[in-house]
Amino acid sequence: MTTSAAAPTGTEGAITTGGTVTGRLVEANRRYAEAFTDPGMDARPVLHVAVVACMDARIDLHKALGLQLGDCHTIRNAGGVVTDDVIRSLTISQRKLGTRSVVLIHHTGCGLESLTEDFRTELEMEVGQRPAWAVEAFQDADQDVRQSMQRVRTSPFLLHTDDVRGFVFDVRTGLLREVDPA
Repeated sequence: MTTSAAAPTGTEGAITTGGTVTGRLVEANRRYAEAFTDPGMDARPVLHVAVVACMDARIDLHKALGLQLGDCHTIRNAGGVVTDDVIRSLTISQRKLGTRSVVLIHHTGCGLESLTEDFRTELEMEVGQRPAWAVEAFQDADQDVRQSMQRVRTSPFLLHTDDVRGFVFDVRTGLLREVDPA
């Protein structure tokens, strides 16, 4: 099985910048830039929507949601949870760049379901400093989506909290399942 992370073979796709993954990405960017043309857009999403999702590499958000370049703001983190930093990004997205809708996407088989806040203690023991951030681990994706929806809806910084919907993406089928906020 070959994945996009597999090292290219042959001279056409050879890594020319040291053989590292980062080097491969830089080389791919050079090829991309050769055919790149300025799409003439500004930073305001055409669909006035911000999508908050997990950083899981199995989820291609644009393809899964039928989105094109410029359609939305995409905010990703471990678990797709609504943290203070996500509220920060949503606030900028809404107040300065015109978004009005928020879509929250968690997924099946998330790595945060196997972690606990003990992870912070383990890090403290290893590096001698306790992280200031919470792990935001969860055991029930639906419940965590509900919690994230509530955090968005009750944030005093957000202007638009009436169109906030949450989903769980099934990594095996590619389907979204909407989570009832109640």
